[in-house]
Amino acid sequence: MPADQDDALLLSNQVCFALYAAQHAMTRVYRRLLDELGLTYPQYLVLLLLWEADGRSVKELGDRLGLDSGTLTPLLKRMEGQGLVRRGRDPTDERVVRVTLTTGGAALRERARCVPGQVLASSGRSVEELVAMREELKQLRAALDAAIDGNTG
Repeated sequence: MPADQDDALLLSNQVCFALYAAQHAMTRVYRRLLDELGLTYPQYLVLLLLWEADGRSVKELGDRLGLDSGTLTPLLKRMEGQGLVRRGRDPTDERVVRVTLTTGGAALRERARCVPGQVLASSGRSVEELVAMREELKQLRAALDAAIDGNTG
């Protein structure tokens, strides 16, 4: 007897699995592109934030990327060892550690310019479709975060 296609417990009916599988496929595309730059995906994300605004605090980077200090600190240490960033105390508040781009980290931006276009081409989608999908995913995340926050009281 065939399984009921309306069965909520079929793997093929799970939104979470579709997101999980898509994320893995996206990661494979990025891995191929970023290997050429000598970067991991988390390193690329840190650089995106620093290319946007250099000198961010470690706390700000962690908040924006959803990474705790136990994950972010070793990542930044490796990037510092690669000559991409420098970490230093904020002169106005010694409790704050700021991350700044080195010349090499800033220069890598030019080499990375092709990454978004190559990801777009790999997706088989238009810019408009991906922008709409990104906005839907942001809304989904916000709703899920709100549901979690609402249930933790």
